[in-house]
Amino acid sequence: MNHQDSAAENTTAPHGAAARRGPFRAGERVQLTDERGRMNTITLTPGTAYHTHKGFLNHDLLIGQPEGSMVESNVGQQYQALRPLLSDFVLSMPRGAAVVYPKDAGQIITMGDIYPGARVVEAGVGSGALSISLLRAVGDNGYLHSFERRQEFADIARGNVETIYGGPHPAWKISLGDFQDEVVAQEEPGSIDRVVLDMLAPWECLDAVATVLAPGGVWINYVATVTQLSRTAEAIRADGRFTEPDAWESMVRGWHLEGLAVRPDHRMVAHTGFLMVTRRLADGVTGMSPKRRASKTDFAQEDLDAWTPAAVGERSVSDKKLRRAARDASSTVQTKRNQEQSEETETRHELEQ
Repeated sequence: MNHQDSAAENTTAPHGAAARRGPFRAGERVQLTDERGRMNTITLTPGTAYHTHKGFLNHDLLIGQPEGSMVESNVGQQYQALRPLLSDFVLSMPRGAAVVYPKDAGQIITMGDIYPGARVVEAGVGSGALSISLLRAVGDNGYLHSFERRQEFADIARGNVETIYGGPHPAWKISLGDFQDEVVAQEEPGSIDRVVLDMLAPWECLDAVATVLAPGGVWINYVATVTQLSRTAEAIRADGRFTEPDAWESMVRGWHLEGLAVRPDHRMVAHTGFLMVTRRLADGVTGMSPKRRASKTDFAQEDLDAWTPAAVGERSVSDKKLRRAARDASSTVQTKRNQEQSEETETRHELEQ
């Protein structure tokens, strides 16, 4: 393939794909794995070094090298260099809130049937981990509208999304405000294919979801506690505009592989949250009641109090930490842009000469 063919491929490739190929470039994130399997992610910056208690590694040794290279520090420590996978990136990126784990994001994409070209809305953006996966699923010609109540979280999410995609994604829009108010004001009734909610009280959004979701559309909820799960399910049943909800959780257990010592790992990613999915029925249709109903569906006050942030163990995040995370998320994007501008300037000067 000649240079012109390569350039044409880059212009027609899905957004962000070009940044996943080729040699390492200044401004991008690289995952270093040492001889003991410990991993660290760095942002390549010309003229700087990665320092550890076992010497330092100059970033310039990596810039321009192919992915999968082996490099040595000044004291002979070897490192394997690869671009972080999506699962690695979301667990190491700057954050202001807990991220949706890759195992849950994968379930949301598959069980929510998020397809290329779909029109999706989400609420509870947090640090942008799920937004990144949703954008990959809908593609450049799809549509993702994310709603977030806090400006700080929106800034962190925007920085993380632009870092992994190399700039603003053409399918993404992010708005500030309460989901149940903003989504009906900004989206046409019946115009949305999928709704994904990651929030404390999704049952408060029943009318908003029923308004914007197209008949047959999927609504998937991510909640942390049994109480939230129960109340959301009962609210959906009582509403009558949706199918009988299904709920589950996923657990991932790794395995130790060394010769004949093949066994489960001592640690695993167990409960992180519950997922629940339901679908919008056609207007005027009432959902079928389950064959067996629970004998008690009312909630006492102590049940309602169980889903407050303090009760579910959610730690408050200081404004200082959020501002720092937002700066970290945006700094990588700015570093990469500065490097690209510098390279363009050098190229222009060479052509002028």
